[in-house]
Amino acid sequence: MTIDLSPEPHDAADTLAPFRDSFVRDDTVTAYLDGNSLGRPLRASVDRVGEFMATQWGGRLIRGWDEGWLDLAQQIGDDLGRVALGAAPGQTTIGDSTTVLLYKLVRAAVDARPGRTEIVIDRDNFPTDRYVLEGIAAERGLTLRWVESGDPTAETLAAVLSPATAVVVLSAVSYRSGFLADVAGLTALTHEAGALILWDLCHSAGVVPTQLDAWNVDLAVGCTYKYLNGGPGSPAFAYVASRNQRMRQPIQGWLGSATPFTMGQGYEPAEGIRGFTSGTPPIIGMLAMRDMIALIETVGIDAVRAKSVALTEYAVALVDDVLPTAVLASPRDPERRGSHVTIDHDGFEAIMPELWRRGIIPDFRRPNGIRLGLSPLSTSFVEVAIGVAAIAELVGEQH
Repeated sequence: MTIDLSPEPHDAADTLAPFRDSFVRDDTVTAYLDGNSLGRPLRASVDRVGEFMATQWGGRLIRGWDEGWLDLAQQIGDDLGRVALGAAPGQTTIGDSTTVLLYKLVRAAVDARPGRTEIVIDRDNFPTDRYVLEGIAAERGLTLRWVESGDPTAETLAAVLSPATAVVVLSAVSYRSGFLADVAGLTALTHEAGALILWDLCHSAGVVPTQLDAWNVDLAVGCTYKYLNGGPGSPAFAYVASRNQRMRQPIQGWLGSATPFTMGQGYEPAEGIRGFTSGTPPIIGMLAMRDMIALIETVGIDAVRAKSVALTEYAVALVDDVLPTAVLASPRDPERRGSHVTIDHDGFEAIMPELWRRGIIPDFRRPNGIRLGLSPLSTSFVEVAIGVAAIAELVGEQH
């Protein structure tokens, strides 16, 4: 298929283009191509956070906890589950970082498979995932089994599964290559081995249609500051399928207890998803994602995905045309690709400061990759064209 490389016709035909005005913009940023690291803030979120500080925090003060704040983690979790995760109510909660939630859920999963001695993860997974599992394996006397050859497929996962496998941890979209895994198929394969599976949704939540319940996923975690636009360091989410909610997570905080305000001796976990919480919910940190969840619901996750595919196909076509010396490190098939494209070139690290000086902001991933992170509701085709043209120009200047 031949793609018109002029960006203006694509923007003119884009039915989601009007939503770009919903986001805060800065005139010094010419092309923002890093939405897979940190999404732009929504204008509505600026108002929401300001209003909360002035009237809720400032006016209601401590009374706010009794007037709804304590329920926000589960309320927003249910909204996220309905709009973007394919999860029925009572299975998703907001709070903690992705790292902490990974630890809590993997530890719970390991303990739920007594007698099994191995944890499976792929070598190309995000460092946090690998580091957390290394720590758990050392803590519990378990063995890590590695999917060694690139992004995980049924063949490479099957090669390391065994009757000793307790839990598998994989990413739905690879943080570097953008590879989109077969979540349903790899989940079924894991279950055939009698193991549990946890999916890291950091690079897919809010941009790739997901059906956690229908795919029979056991556990999932994900951050909320990428395509869910919750802001820097906004709290992560955890999904625990209802059938697995009798698991015991290891960080036994007051809010996860059955009777948190009794302040009694001895810990008894709350029933349901609240049993996977620990401490006081980060209320301000949750607020901004409410606006993005509402926007995704208005637009529809399938429309978001369609725009994502169009943006990444356009980016790949531009790279093919003007950056022939770069290597596409992402799948060429859009059905196997998330919403970012990685291209490799030995000259990329040297040009990053100049790109940023010009207000062109992609992401660099060592050893030699630039990621073009394309947020469908805030990114234009013109931005993609400006960014790729500047990369091509500056790489040419390196020779």
